[in-house]
Amino acid sequence: MITRRKFLSRSVYSSLIAGSLSGPMPSLVARAQSGLWNPQVMIVGGGLGGVSAALSALRRGSRVVISEETPWLGGQLTSQGVPPDEHRWIETRGANASYRALRQGIRQHYLKHYPVLPKHQDNTKFNPGEGSVSRLCHEPRAALAVIQALLAPYVSSGQCRVLTRHRVAAASMSGDRIQAIELVDLKSGQTLEVRANVFIDASELGELLPLTKTEWVTGSEAQHETGEWHASSSARPDNQQAFTVCLAMDYVEGEEHVINPPSSYDFWKNFRPALQPAWPGRLLDWNYTHPRSMEPRRLGFNPSNGPFEGIINLWQYRRMIAADQFTAGHYKGDISLINWPQNDYFLGSLIDGSPEQQQEHVRAAKDLSLSLLYWMQTEAPRHDGGQGYPGLRLRGDVMGSQDGLALYPYVRESRRIQAHYTVTEKDCGKAQRMEAFKEGKQSLLGEHYSDSVGVGSYPIDLHPTTGGDNYIDFEALPFELPLRALIPLRVENLLPACKNIGTTHVTNGCYRLHPVEWGIGEAAGALAAVLVSSREPVQAFAQPGKRVELLRASLHAQGVETSWKEPL
Repeated sequence: MITRRKFLSRSVYSSLIAGSLSGPMPSLVARAQSGLWNPQVMIVGGGLGGVSAALSALRRGSRVVISEETPWLGGQLTSQGVPPDEHRWIETRGANASYRALRQGIRQHYLKHYPVLPKHQDNTKFNPGEGSVSRLCHEPRAALAVIQALLAPYVSSGQCRVLTRHRVAAASMSGDRIQAIELVDLKSGQTLEVRANVFIDASELGELLPLTKTEWVTGSEAQHETGEWHASSSARPDNQQAFTVCLAMDYVEGEEHVINPPSSYDFWKNFRPALQPAWPGRLLDWNYTHPRSMEPRRLGFNPSNGPFEGIINLWQYRRMIAADQFTAGHYKGDISLINWPQNDYFLGSLIDGSPEQQQEHVRAAKDLSLSLLYWMQTEAPRHDGGQGYPGLRLRGDVMGSQDGLALYPYVRESRRIQAHYTVTEKDCGKAQRMEAFKEGKQSLLGEHYSDSVGVGSYPIDLHPTTGGDNYIDFEALPFELPLRALIPLRVENLLPACKNIGTTHVTNGCYRLHPVEWGIGEAAGALAAVLVSSREPVQAFAQPGKRVELLRASLHAQGVETSWKEPL
């Protein structure tokens, strides 16, 4: 049941989001009459995990409400602006069928609606940006269009309701069950109370966990607790990965698009990270610490796509649009995303501290990204020996914002539930797992779980942290997703569907990427639909048995892979 009343929001992000929006806010929810709408599944957070959870529950007949802080569904793929980080087998295996359908939908969106050159029309692996980081680099709006189309039939029928620009503010409990949550409309200040059978936390920071008193952890665990080779020597809850406020830009040769320097530009221009192992000089520089070797490396940059000096051309690394794949003149130039080592913000956390402190960190991170752009426009060493690229143009229209930046920070680390099973480096870290198997058959796969509800593959990739750690980056084996990692210790009707599952600080580094988050959401949505029908506590699924096998069979029927097959 939904009811409304007036409330003034103290959201950490209300001013951030308000400063990034353009256009009037449509009224997405009229004043509800008692009994008119009674959602069975309430999903807090409209990122990839939240969208996937919604679709999974909707396909199984549940009535669903999704709330999202920003105007866009899609999370890291849209409002955060980051094209998908994926493994090398993604086109054929190692992801849910629904995730592949999302990817193919994005490709088809370009081929159908954009002036793609005829020679690319039959390319089943068309990559709009030809970015080196992914086989599918694209603009945020393309993913948004496909996500909206996937949800449209359910929204039209009334089975699903989407509440954008709403943030969770409170929760009411009855024993170990959530009874209701309170959402705040970030523009009007009104509140909305939603009651449901099952609640899914798909928020970027695990916002429901403290509100529901669900047991949770943050930061890095102690090595003696987890047995992980790369864990901290002692527990450091405030040691969290950098977040990034991304921006998009294109390059128009011969034009000048230099922005006004941020007020903190001098600070960031001279900032030298205090990290261990040491960072090689200033943050705003083409030199950085290589994540694997920890040695200084030079990053190249040439927005004309010609010769460059360095290990990669940053311009092409996260490029969303390669203009030469489209009709001549449609784009003035390529469009590229800035989500680089130089604009990782690690001077504070979005979880710790007061709302005012958190908001200040967001503002500082925005200034860092704009300082990087201004440095590139005016002072950066050029590939041809000159200084600065004034033709770099900020593209807020691509990111859906007035200030030119992403609508929401790209978050790498969240609160994490204390789960019935916590995935550790021993489960999927290649070196540690190989050591454990040195006297027997060496597996090329991560731990196999009898309750697996998904798969993934990505290196364990930890960015610099608020606690002063430099990169931690090493190989992980293709891994599975244990259902028990989605089950809280105590709260009976809460499920995680994002970066808030039962991983450690270390293993979060490979479970946080796009296809895995989608898979987490799909499993959470399927389980939520079962719980709506059975009215059992979620802890009933923490032990192997018929319940778990029926759930896995349901996921298999929807094209969910739950194990890897060798050889890869």
